[in-house]
Amino acid sequence: MKRVFIAIKTEAAVPVYKIITSLKSELSKEKIKWTDPDNLHVTLLFLGNTEEKSLGVISSVLNEECHGFGQFEINIRGIGLFKNLNEPRVLWAGIEPSEKLSILNSNIVNRLKNIGIYRGENYFKPHLTLGRIKTLVKKQDFKTILDKYKATELQNLVVEEIILYESILLPEGPVYKPIDKFSLK
Repeated sequence: MKRVFIAIKTEAAVPVYKIITSLKSELSKEKIKWTDPDNLHVTLLFLGNTEEKSLGVISSVLNEECHGFGQFEINIRGIGLFKNLNEPRVLWAGIEPSEKLSILNSNIVNRLKNIGIYRGENYFKPHLTLGRIKTLVKKQDFKTILDKYKATELQNLVVEEIILYESILLPEGPVYKPIDKFSLK
């Protein structure tokens, strides 16, 4: 079994590094496990523990769905929070709505559902996880920081490939190991 997911690798540009540095400074007293900027990605689909024999089938589906799809751009803008201010879980940078991104995600999910590899729901909220929140002491200060950056333009990203990753969980943080890459050209 391998813990796998399908994602778009994000090479962080200077504005993303700057906002992460600012957030770390402004939230230094909060308990947040920050994402290594080298691990930033947009998850299209988390498959979780997957039989190794299924990886070839998943790769075939991804190759078929990606080949000739065409590259496209996504815009990374603003920051937000998963769950809510009373129960904060994830601090994220947002991805502006993209028809091409939504279509690609939907195509992949539907194909994997049709062959029985994926059985979950397709709740797709594209984002970059900046940090996982353990606890927040000063929730109002946190809300002020969220409001400050909620519309900040961070980066435009040209999406040229999709990657099937293995996620290896280690005490010092996850390691994302590419299993296969799929060009959109």
